[in-house]
Amino acid sequence: MSTSGNAMDNDFARSLKLRDREWGRRHWLPVVFRRTMRLHTGPIVTFTFDDFPRTAYTVGGAILKSFGASGTFYTAYGLMNTTDCYSGDQFRLDDLHCLIADGHELASHTFHHVSGRDTSPPEFVQDVLDGRTTMQSVPGLSVSDNFAYPFGAVTAATKRAVGKIMLSCRSTYRGVNRPVVDLNLLRANPLYGGTEQVSMVRKLLCRNQELGGWLIFYTHDVQNPHSRYGCAPALLELAVKAALETSMKLMTVSKVLASAGKPDRSGTDRSCPPDRHVEGRGQEVGDKERINTTHA
Repeated sequence: MSTSGNAMDNDFARSLKLRDREWGRRHWLPVVFRRTMRLHTGPIVTFTFDDFPRTAYTVGGAILKSFGASGTFYTAYGLMNTTDCYSGDQFRLDDLHCLIADGHELASHTFHHVSGRDTSPPEFVQDVLDGRTTMQSVPGLSVSDNFAYPFGAVTAATKRAVGKIMLSCRSTYRGVNRPVVDLNLLRANPLYGGTEQVSMVRKLLCRNQELGGWLIFYTHDVQNPHSRYGCAPALLELAVKAALETSMKLMTVSKVLASAGKPDRSGTDRSCPPDRHVEGRGQEVGDKERINTTHA
């Protein structure tokens, strides 16, 4: 057989191996090393922001606040004061203090925004701990024990290891978290694009209503024009309105877990103001790696 033929066979074999590996991740990761919790207060919707770009808080956080709601900000502390080619300026220290004052949740996303697939489990766990510990050491910052996998990159080994040290671990596996939830692999759905995505949002909300589950959205920048990993302010606003029209509770990750008997060990729930949700319109009640084009 020719050299070119051997190369083609090798490429084909590698492509099959990668395909099988991805199939395995998608089908087996959700069923291994589970740490379950039962919801008692669904349907619930949570809006989360990853990394995070400044506009996630200055625009996205302001939109949530205007509806009396709060969001969860998964923060990679090493990105502070940097600029990303996709989403622009990243958060500043003042943004972290301000978002906590506004009642949002400050959660962690590793220190260096590293991939759980490209880093050994011990190194990844150390970066997770470094990210949380560094933020907790900053005076005035209240940091929860909730976590999101950067890039959505997770293996069985990292799922098991990080699940032992964090209260919850949010993924980029799509779908609704049903009444029995895997805290080591919370499902979440991208909120990317403009108002053309509203129909997708409504379909997910309807599904969440049917299941009485917990629907989590995630995005990055919130601006015009938005990056491929962010959304237009109008889309976020319409998504929040649509959730409220269905009388779903809008809650941070920390508040959802506390309502299910999983209070945050870090004390975030004692220091943050209660979330607000709306029982029907107008009535408030206190309460860059890509994986299937997903960036987190």
